[in-house]
Amino acid sequence: MNGVVGDIPAGSPGFDGAASRRLLARLRDVMAGSGSGQERLDKIVTLIGMEMGADVCSCYVMRAGEVLELFSTLGLNQDAVHNTRLRVGEGIVGDIAGHARPIALDNAPSHPSFAYRPETGEDPFLSLAGVPILRGGKVRGVLVIQHKDRRRYTEVEVETLQTIAMVVAELVAQGELVNPQEVASTGDPALLPARLSGTSLASGLAMGLAVIHRPQLTIRQMVSEDAESELARLNAAIATMHSAIDDLLNAAALAGLSEPKDILETYRMFAEDRGWLSRIREAIRMGLTAEGAVQQVQNDTRARMSHLTDPYIRERLLDLEDLTNRLLQHLAGRKSEADGGTLPEDIVLVARSMGPAELLDYDQRRLRGVILEEGSPSSHVCIVARALNIPVVQAPDALNRIEPLDPVIVDGDHGQAFVRPAEDIQMAFAEAVALRARKEQMYEAIRAQPSVTRDGVPISIQLNCGLLIDLPHLKASGAEGIGLYRTEIPFMVRSTYPDVHAQTDLYSRILDQTDDKPVVFRTLDVGGDKMLPYIAASEGEENPALGWRAIRIGLDHPSLLRQQLRALLRASAGRPLSVMFPMIAEVAEFDAARRLLDLEINRLKGQGGEPPSRVRVGTMIEVPALLWQLPALLPRVDFLSVGSNDLTQYIFASDRGNPRTSGRYDPLSPAMMSLLRRLVEACGDAGVPVSICGEMAGRPLDAMALIGIGFRTLSMSPPSVGPVKTMLRSLDVAVLRQYMNGLYLRGDHSLRDKLRSFAKDHGVII
Repeated sequence: MNGVVGDIPAGSPGFDGAASRRLLARLRDVMAGSGSGQERLDKIVTLIGMEMGADVCSCYVMRAGEVLELFSTLGLNQDAVHNTRLRVGEGIVGDIAGHARPIALDNAPSHPSFAYRPETGEDPFLSLAGVPILRGGKVRGVLVIQHKDRRRYTEVEVETLQTIAMVVAELVAQGELVNPQEVASTGDPALLPARLSGTSLASGLAMGLAVIHRPQLTIRQMVSEDAESELARLNAAIATMHSAIDDLLNAAALAGLSEPKDILETYRMFAEDRGWLSRIREAIRMGLTAEGAVQQVQNDTRARMSHLTDPYIRERLLDLEDLTNRLLQHLAGRKSEADGGTLPEDIVLVARSMGPAELLDYDQRRLRGVILEEGSPSSHVCIVARALNIPVVQAPDALNRIEPLDPVIVDGDHGQAFVRPAEDIQMAFAEAVALRARKEQMYEAIRAQPSVTRDGVPISIQLNCGLLIDLPHLKASGAEGIGLYRTEIPFMVRSTYPDVHAQTDLYSRILDQTDDKPVVFRTLDVGGDKMLPYIAASEGEENPALGWRAIRIGLDHPSLLRQQLRALLRASAGRPLSVMFPMIAEVAEFDAARRLLDLEINRLKGQGGEPPSRVRVGTMIEVPALLWQLPALLPRVDFLSVGSNDLTQYIFASDRGNPRTSGRYDPLSPAMMSLLRRLVEACGDAGVPVSICGEMAGRPLDAMALIGIGFRTLSMSPPSVGPVKTMLRSLDVAVLRQYMNGLYLRGDHSLRDKLRSFAKDHGVII
């Protein structure tokens, strides 16, 4: 709420759950009646205003160019209809559309986004509640009610508006209000070649014919008076969906696909989540059909999570959308699009987003590549795609640029796609495929070779992991161990905190699958906008990256940290254990965390349990303040690991998630290189091993620089092992160190170009 003071009325006196159900029942009659889309929209707007006791009800519809046009109103000047327009982000209505989330205000004119439009005659109205009209994850318009008096809007009122907005979204989608091509098309792309620039989500090269993946169903019936019947339909659909997921699991197991199998195990956990299912059932009891309830819960989830920046949480949203679409298909009795017998032999899937099960629905023998409008490298669908050697590219607006059966080249190495490629592009593609095959052969040839530089310096290459599905890469890549195991990721797929037994079982499985190779477990690194659902968030953090996260949560809730440490100790019985604490800012924090570990060690021994054969304790170097406490820290630790991603953003006061600043500062700057060199020297003098596990460790040129300043252990993602190992086996460290000695005192922005020239001049393969 905005500016809630004094004694402000809370909602319409009689508008409760029963009133909401009556309104939805009358809405169903309007939708089933005759008349044009505009006529039915006018009736809906009038109905809302009368039933909810609003002085104003208005509906804005998205037009081409991201313009919101007032399409219907009760209470504002009728002359403003089809004449008042707002851009997305302009005014409160534009703000609702821009953020795809509801707003409820008791004093709208005082809101910073308020934009006065005199032609509407909205001067007398103080309170406002508005919701986005969403379909297919895109904003199609905004639905608003207003009152003259200041008042608080209730949750029932906002949820009712959201439900009605789903109905209006169908009017828009069916072309009854706006020609769908007006918004979806910015020209005729059907004949000309096109290059789509985007982001690589899974490397590789592929060519095939486009298959448009549109799993969302059109929901014709939104409201129902028979809740019990709808609940029965829902339960039957859930049962068949679980059975279908089990069939996919069995197929993955029979094919020996360990990674997709483990992903689907996690996916099935989502499908059985009680919170998700209970919200759907509650929506049915409020008067929705099973399909309408499923869609409303998903719209609400997307609206609540759309502002979060944490990639892992956004990736789980894609899994939930996959489940939503799958459940809707089972409710409708419709087969998956992947069952079609008319699909081409070489398939390039094009979709807004996908879940792992949707990908596995398609024939893997024909699937060549994937283009997504939304996704990230660590999303489940991309993990599965990498396991199947399928390249994936994220390309915004792909669905508007690609037609069904268009020839498409997917370049997962450079994050781009070529639609209807010209002959010269196809020839270049064939050459690139041949070059990639030669590189893969080179990486395969050195996989079993030692990680030793040309002048005999051994370099330990280790992996960054976070799920059981990552572990097969350890043997396949030739890495020497796991330098960073992110323990928080399994916690984030659960709706409740896993108990000590569940954690012990997980950590035991990890150690069992690593064949006695070293594993460094980082304790929970959550917080900010990456909160676990069962830990109360810290409200109002302006910069979550600097807020209540990682070890700060562990020390404030010592029982959580102690349970995790207890599980790690039990799982490591008779085996070495390496534990690393994240986000340590001062030695006192490390001492406090170490005391909790010592308490658990003594507890285990007191209960007669078998302790680990050896316990090594270290910390991440992420917070710059710790670099000025090394004399006190180094005698206390067994090892250190540099988290270069966070350290870089903290050193330069530059948010790595902000596109305006993320590329402004280079980790290969003289300042960063000098700082890291001093750290390596201090650790060497104290006899404390130090590694680096950020993204720069997995980039060949950056890794070369890190070796040059003294790092001898690099931890990286599995795909980086081959390129980095190839680089270091062609590197003479002594020559590089001598070259770099003269670079630190220069005032250059970055050493990258000079290091690239060095590599070229000295035959270093980067």
